[in-house]
Amino acid sequence: MSEFARTFEKRVQNLLNNAEDGIHLVVAALLLLLSILLTIGVVGDVVQAIQGTYREEVVVLSALDNSLILFIVAELLHTVRLTIRNRTLDAEPFLVVGMIAGVRKVLVVTAEADKSFQWNVQGVELLTLIALILVMALAIYIWHRSGGTAPTGQGRSG
Repeated sequence: MSEFARTFEKRVQNLLNNAEDGIHLVVAALLLLLSILLTIGVVGDVVQAIQGTYREEVVVLSALDNSLILFIVAELLHTVRLTIRNRTLDAEPFLVVGMIAGVRKVLVVTAEADKSFQWNVQGVELLTLIALILVMALAIYIWHRSGGTAPTGQGRSG
């Protein structure tokens, strides 16, 4: 390979790396903006509900639902940060996000089915969600046992 070809390839690689970093930074900024808007929305909803007539379970479920969405956004932001830092895309953060989303959906389904539970619809959905959550937890366990990255929550300060 000629010197010109090596130089050209190196410049293209640098350009693509910079473009990739730029895209990651835009995604991180959008996730950060979304988390701020979600936080303001959750606090505003709780304050508004407390000031007027409200039902406790509605306020708690709404706050819990939005808080879990905020947690998902935070986990995605963490994933983008790791991707920028390590220049790799790991599967584990997506499994964690999937587990959080599954737990959130379980809470929503059980809250909605509180008074009118039907095995045909909600029961099958709950069993499927629980199975998916367990499969994702098992996948994370296998990931760690096989020499994957450090468990989520460890090494987050880097």
